[in-house]
Amino acid sequence: MDAPGPPDDLRTQAIAGDTVGLLEGLVTTRAIRRYLPEPVPDRVLRDILFAATRAPSGSNRQPFRFLVLQHGPVAAEVKRLLAGVARSMWSVKAHLDGYDRGSGVTDDSPKARMARTMAEYVAHFEQVPVVILPCMQRYRAPDTSEGASVYPACQNLLLAARGLGYGGVITGFHGAVERELTELLGVPDNAFIASTITLGRPAGHHGPVRRRPLSELVYGDAWGTAPDWAQDPPGTRYTSAGPPRPAS
Repeated sequence: MDAPGPPDDLRTQAIAGDTVGLLEGLVTTRAIRRYLPEPVPDRVLRDILFAATRAPSGSNRQPFRFLVLQHGPVAAEVKRLLAGVARSMWSVKAHLDGYDRGSGVTDDSPKARMARTMAEYVAHFEQVPVVILPCMQRYRAPDTSEGASVYPACQNLLLAARGLGYGGVITGFHGAVERELTELLGVPDNAFIASTITLGRPAGHHGPVRRRPLSELVYGDAWGTAPDWAQDPPGTRYTSAGPPRPAS
């Protein structure tokens, strides 16, 4: 006999609140780092986390767990720890990646806009409405495949947030303070924090994401050879990010 599904009101509410089509959501879910100063309602968090927990995992073991930090002393301490790391990491990256020189000092360049967004994000990290720490409970020795049982859930979470008018971004800020977070939050020895996700109502907006051309990323029959059908839709805009392109 099948297990009972979620209550009808949950299914109805989640569907009713989702005004974005699946494919549209996939190609317009941007990394959102600027949030309005308002809480995320519990019902919205419920629907977002419900979608996250529908993600696939190895043997359907569902080893993912989500620590959700909103307000209160524990959440404030988590945000404080992560904020210090975020500011330190961005300071180093901004210099190493040249955000303080070249096109990074041209006010309207993509690099300068990213630098401003990141600087604002880390400067106000303590004020982000929600921090979510996706974790994974290990059931065998660590290996290179274990992320496949937790990161799909992270993407489900971000897509669900997009569909309900919210947004977030996945980061690795927890890495430098994982021991402190583990002790503070009581994470057991057989589990690890897989990422840091911040979440809130966007101060900006979602929109088409920019990636490299399809023909650079999809091969047919042999490495480096794109099939004829690997063409982007008309009007697609591209990013210059990523490894250098081969000379044409």
